[in-house]
Amino acid sequence: MRINNLDKVLVALVISTLSSAGISAAAEGQREPWGDQKAQQREHQEKAKEQKGPQKPQRQERAQPQAQQLQKPPQQRVQQERKQQEQRQKQIEQQREQAKRKADQDKREESARQQQQGERVQRQAEQNQQQQRVQQQRREEQNSRQGERLSQQRQRELIRQQQQRVAQYRQHLEQEERLAREREAVLQQQRRMAQYRFQQAYLERLRQQQIHLRDHRFDYDRDPYFYSPSIYRYYRGGKYYETNEYGARILRQAVNYGYEEGFRAGMADRDDRWGFNYKDSYAYRDANYGYSGYYVDRSDYNYYFREGFRRGYEDGYYSRHQYGRNFNGSYSILDAILSQILNFQSIR
Repeated sequence: MRINNLDKVLVALVISTLSSAGISAAAEGQREPWGDQKAQQREHQEKAKEQKGPQKPQRQERAQPQAQQLQKPPQQRVQQERKQQEQRQKQIEQQREQAKRKADQDKREESARQQQQGERVQRQAEQNQQQQRVQQQRREEQNSRQGERLSQQRQRELIRQQQQRVAQYRQHLEQEERLAREREAVLQQQRRMAQYRFQQAYLERLRQQQIHLRDHRFDYDRDPYFYSPSIYRYYRGGKYYETNEYGARILRQAVNYGYEEGFRAGMADRDDRWGFNYKDSYAYRDANYGYSGYYVDRSDYNYYFREGFRRGYEDGYYSRHQYGRNFNGSYSILDAILSQILNFQSIR
């Protein structure tokens, strides 16, 4: 009985041992595949993360165009407003420019009206002056017919003086040609082409004057200058001189010719950007344009020519008309300035 009981116990232990071993083996067999599943799950998760990782920037890139699309309409509005503002600014500038042009046009029209009015006044003054000269000449002729004539001896003295003046003036013209050529070379070296052209024109006028003087046949017996008495007195160089209306006419001509030539010389120096210097001009040094050798001494003519030249040069150089006027391209000194320069005093 005891043996049987022991056997039963041993059998039971063996059975329990075997059963526990089978259970553990089964358990181990079941654990291995479960672990594999977990490893595979982890691998899938890591791959999914790797795939999701680079996709995030794509989402951002997709988000940026959307933001730009949201911001684009305000930018267009800003650009449109800016264009409208620029258009308004252009319109304002155009209106200002139109107003400025209109003001300039009104100013030019007003200046033209004033110039026309000044020209009418000038023409009227010249007509009055011409009438006065004609009346004065008629009075002189009437006085001559009434017997108010110079003596025969005085007439012969005047004729002799006149012939000497003409001969001396012709010699002077020949000497001046050499000085003129030297002056032309200096102007070319200085590259003063405007002044060079002015001198060329001045010399051409002198040549024409010389030709006229050479071909002219003067009738001393019929010229009223030689038997008309002096009616004016003028002061120059500390002395008083007397002349009749014909001599006074030549001196007025000297001032006017001097002003005209001086104006052109001043414009030439201004165009050449040369310094102000009227004494440097050949025309000022010569001062003989318009002089024929008759009625007055050359020194008197030169003096009054230079007086007009100086004032004309100032007006031409500074582009103004302080001492003279411009009428259809012809420059002449103002009557008030002319009277002030000559300062004739009537002696009859």
